Amino acid sequence: MSINKCFLGGNITNQPELRSTPGGMAILEFGLAVNERRKNQQTGEWEERPNFFNLKVFGTRGEALSRILTKGMHVSVEGRLHWDSWEDKNTGAKRSKVEVIVDEIELMSPRQQGAPQAAPQPGYVAQPRQQYANQPQQQMPPQMPSQAPAAPMPPQYGNYQPMQQPPAPAPQMDLYSEDIPF
Repeated sequence: MSINKCFLGGNITNQPELRSTPGGMAILEFGLAVNERRKNQQTGEWEERPNFFNLKVFGTRGEALSRILTKGMHVSVEGRLHWDSWEDKNTGAKRSKVEVIVDEIELMSPRQQGAPQAAPQPGYVAQPRQQYANQPQQQMPPQMPSQAPAAPMPPQYGNYQPMQQPPAPAPQMDLYSEDIPF
């Protein structure tokens, strides 16, 4: 059995670049700097040294992230390592590199002012939250006793219907210490 999983957190080092394969698959490429703290043996001071990684995101996720990610953003990624090798066309020398193929990404810093925004979904109307504070609350159907009261929904979301029945309880299982195999 082999495991190929890595977790990194750092700052994006260059503006992400969106490309596509001849077959139409989108590929978003960008660099990530991850600082490592080490104690300098000569001075006794702690120093931060950067490690640089090349990352790739494939498919529609890469397309969507190309509109959000910018140079300098702090992100956390989960992915796997991929080793690639090729022959240099000019010198004929063998070349290789290790990249991180991103499976999950989390934005750890807010978007910067003037950064590109993701395209809104069809029918979505972006409005500030303060607008809803002064609106009269919509009349909602009566709540089940086990449910918390539902927050009023803005008019553009249509008729919101809360869940009518609480979920079924999980089945109870009888386990005895004799049933456990260890």
